Amino acid sequence: MKNPSPFRRDNMKKGIYVLPNLFTTASLFCGFYSAVASMKGLFEVAAIAIILAAVLDALDGRIARMTNTTSKFGAEYDSLSDLVAFGVAPSLLAYNWSLAAYGKWGWLAAFLFTACGALRLARFNIQTGIIDSRVFNGLPIPGAAAVVASGVLIFYKLGQEGKFESPLVLIGVVAIAIFMVSSIKYHSFKDLNFFARKPFMSFVLIVFILAIVIAEPQIMIFTFALGYSLSGPAWWLFRLTRRAYEGLRQHRTEVTKTDCK
Repeated sequence: MKNPSPFRRDNMKKGIYVLPNLFTTASLFCGFYSAVASMKGLFEVAAIAIILAAVLDALDGRIARMTNTTSKFGAEYDSLSDLVAFGVAPSLLAYNWSLAAYGKWGWLAAFLFTACGALRLARFNIQTGIIDSRVFNGLPIPGAAAVVASGVLIFYKLGQEGKFESPLVLIGVVAIAIFMVSSIKYHSFKDLNFFARKPFMSFVLIVFILAIVIAEPQIMIFTFALGYSLSGPAWWLFRLTRRAYEGLRQHRTEVTKTDCK
């Protein structure tokens, strides 16, 4: 009887799935190109590259699930790509566009964004299959990157050029970084099934939204990105307020019953 080998077989010899990893590579390229563009002062181009990277990142996972080509290699590669495209690239964009004016506080805020993005990805990887897939634990890193990129796009949409040295950017970058590593729940939209039958008015609403996005892409992308980043804290505050209200009402009911006795 042969003794079992103490080494596991290298699954990489079997090869990797090409199609989803091509989309991941394209997302990584967009993130790298964004970093180069922001260092050259091409802030609008850098922002567009990040948005394109987010679209490609959303497609690679769906394509892998639809074609049954998911793999551990693909998941790890996707996380590393996300760190570059949505952690490093937005940090460099924010720093070169605005935060450099604040000296060490500026680059510390940019680093905080990158570090929190890395922590968010690491936590997501170990919590896969543990928490409900319908929600994200903390703001997803592509959503955080979209806020930074769409902020630059709306700046140029309003007719401005060059840098925007405002403390609002510094505060916003720090806040988004905190949202990423928080335990605030965000809807993942993974329960949406576009292949199932939907009411007719739902289709009309989708067409209407797409028409607005095509007409004013910068405004709508910024609205969606900022709205999504604030949806988690808003829902958390709503639940906290409702819980406090129900506790106060229950306390009043108990006091009333005690007085009646």
